[in-house]
Amino acid sequence: MPAAESSRSRRTRRFRRRLRTRIILSFVLLGMFLSAFIAAATFYVQNRVENRVISDTLVKNNDLYAEGFYRDPNAVGVAFEKIQGRMFSVDRLDRVPGEWKNLDNGVHELSAPDTGDDDRIYKLAVRKDPQYWFFLAYDIAEERESQNRLKTALVVLVVLLSGLSLFVGWWSASRVMSPVSELASRLRAYRGSSNPRPLAPHFPEDEVGELAKALDDYSERLTEVVQRDREFNADVSHELRTPLAIIRGSVELMLSRPDMDEKTRTRIQRIQRAEQQCTDLISALLLLSRNERGHGNTDVARVADQLLDAHRATLGGKPLTLRMEGEGGVTVDSPEAALSVALGNLIGNAVKYTKEGEVVVRLLPDAVEVIDSGPGLSKEDAARLFERGYRGTHAGHSHGGGIGLSIVSRLCALYDWQVNVRPGEPKGVVATLRFSPARDDAADTQDGTVSA
Repeated sequence: MPAAESSRSRRTRRFRRRLRTRIILSFVLLGMFLSAFIAAATFYVQNRVENRVISDTLVKNNDLYAEGFYRDPNAVGVAFEKIQGRMFSVDRLDRVPGEWKNLDNGVHELSAPDTGDDDRIYKLAVRKDPQYWFFLAYDIAEERESQNRLKTALVVLVVLLSGLSLFVGWWSASRVMSPVSELASRLRAYRGSSNPRPLAPHFPEDEVGELAKALDDYSERLTEVVQRDREFNADVSHELRTPLAIIRGSVELMLSRPDMDEKTRTRIQRIQRAEQQCTDLISALLLLSRNERGHGNTDVARVADQLLDAHRATLGGKPLTLRMEGEGGVTVDSPEAALSVALGNLIGNAVKYTKEGEVVVRLLPDAVEVIDSGPGLSKEDAARLFERGYRGTHAGHSHGGGIGLSIVSRLCALYDWQVNVRPGEPKGVVATLRFSPARDDAADTQDGTVSA
C-alpha cells in the first residue's frame, strides 16, 4: 500500500467513532437539546406572559387612576406597596422626572438608582392628556428575581437531564452492543481455525442472530472455496510433479550419453533448466496457496549463480553481460524453490528489458540487488509494478501475463521479506530483495516498495 494511501487510511480510522460511542452521543445530544429547548420555551413563555399581564394591569390601573382624578381630584394620590401613581398638570411639567418627560403613551421598562448597590427596576405606564399627565409605576424587582431563579433552575434541569441522557445512553448502548461484542469475540476466537463452529445457536432470533446466520453461511461457503482451492492446488502439484519427474529422469539419462553432440546437449540442458524452474514454481505456489512458510537453509549466492547461468544460456547473441559481485555466505530460512522464484523473477525482468549492457547481481549482508542498464522506470510503473496483471510501459509485445512480480510480493509477505524497485543512475532499474527489516527508513521512500 502506498504511503499516502496508508496515511489517509490511518486518519480515517482515527476519526471513526465506535458504534457504542455513537449511540451514547446520540442519547446525550438528544437529551441536551430537548431539555434546552423545553427550558428555553418555558422561560420565553413565562416571561412573555408575565410581561403581558403586568403591562395590561398597568394600563388598566393607569386609566382608572386618570378617570378617578377627573371624577374627584381630591381623592387621587393613593400609593401602594408596589404601584405608585403620580399626576402632573401641563402647567407644572417642570416637576416631571427627566426620564419620564419624553416617553410616549404606553408601558415602558426603566431603572433608577436605589439605596443599595443595585438599581431599582420598574415598569411605568404613561398617559398624557391635554391638561394632565398620568404616570403609574410598578416595581418588578421581585419578578426579575423570580426570573433569575427560574433561569438557574432551568439550567440545572438541563444539566441533570443531560447527565440522565448520558446514563441512559451508556446503559442502552451496553445492552445493544453486548450481543454484537459477543459475536465479535467469538469470531476472533475462531481466527486461524480451519473448521469454525456455527455462531447462530449462541444468539436469539433477532438482528444479531440474523447477522450470525449470515456469517455462518459466508464462513461455510468460504471454507468450501478454500478447501476446493487447496485440493485443486494439491492435485495439480501432484499431477504435474509426475511428468516433471519423468522429464527429469529422461533428461539425466540423455545427458549421460557420451556420444551426444554439443548442440543437442545444449538444448537438452535448456529443457533441464526449464523443468527445474517449473518444479520450483510449483513448490512456491503450493506454499502460497497453503499460506504456510517452508523452512530451509538456502545459500543466496549459490541460487543467484544458478539463475545467472540459466539466463546466460538463453541470451543467444544478445549483447548483455550477466555477472555477480559481493561476498557470499548469506543464507535464508526458506526452501530453495521460494528464493529461486523470487530472485529469478527479478533477474528475469532485468534480462528481458535490458537490450544491451549488463545485469549485475550484488550480494549484500542482508539483501540482494539486481541492477540493470535498461530503459529505466516511470512513476506509473513504480507505483503499480507489483499489481497482479500489470505490465510495464516497456513490456511491448513481450510474452507474460504480468504476474511474476505479484508472486514475488506474495512470497515477501509470506516470509517477511521486502522488495522494492527504484530508478538507477544514470538509467536502468535497481531491484532490491531484503531478507530482514530495513535498518533505516530510506527504503520506504523509494518509488515502489512491497513488504509484509
